Amino acid sequence: MAEVIYTTCTINCRNTMMRLLGLVIALMLAISWPAAAEPSKVAVFDFELLDTSLQGAVKGPQADEQRRLKDVTEQLRKALTQSGNFVVLDIAPVNAAAQASNLQSCGGCDVEYAQKLGADLSITGLVQKVSALILNMNIYLRDVHTGKLITGMSADFRGNTDESWSRAMSYLIRNRLLAPNYGAPH
Repeated sequence: MAEVIYTTCTINCRNTMMRLLGLVIALMLAISWPAAAEPSKVAVFDFELLDTSLQGAVKGPQADEQRRLKDVTEQLRKALTQSGNFVVLDIAPVNAAAQASNLQSCGGCDVEYAQKLGADLSITGLVQKVSALILNMNIYLRDVHTGKLITGMSADFRGNTDESWSRAMSYLIRNRLLAPNYGAPH
C-alpha cells in the first residue's frame, strides 16, 4: 500500500513538474521573443532616367528605356510587398505631381508627397545612362517623418537590356535594401 502511494505521488509530482517546466519555458520565450513590428508604409516613386550618353543627346528618350523604368519600379514594389516588411502604398494621388518634379533634385519634394499618402518611408530611384553600354542604378530611402536620408545604394551594370536592368534591381534588393542589418553601424 505504501508503495502504491509513493508511486502515485512520484507520477503526480513528475507530471506537475513537467507542466511547471513547460510553463516556465513558454514564459521565457514570450518575454525574450521580440514583438512583431508593424510593417513600414512606403511610397515607392517611379524611377527616373538621367541620360548623359551621346545616344540620348542625339536621339532623345527611348521607349524601351521608359518601359524598363516602369518594370524595375514594379519589380521593387513587388519585392517589398512580398518581404512582409513593408506595405507599399498606391502613389496615384500624387503621381502626376511627382512625375512633373525631378525627384532627385527637388529638395525633398518626395518626402512631401509621401507624407500626403501617410507613408513612413519614401523610395526614389534613378538610372543614369552613361553610354549605350554603361549604366548605373541608384535607390534612395528617406524617413518621411524627419526628411533625412536613411540610405542610398548604387549598382553599376553593363548592357542596356531588360535582363541587365532586372539583374541590377535584384542585386540591390537582395544585397542592400532587404539584406539583414544593411546599413546598421558595426
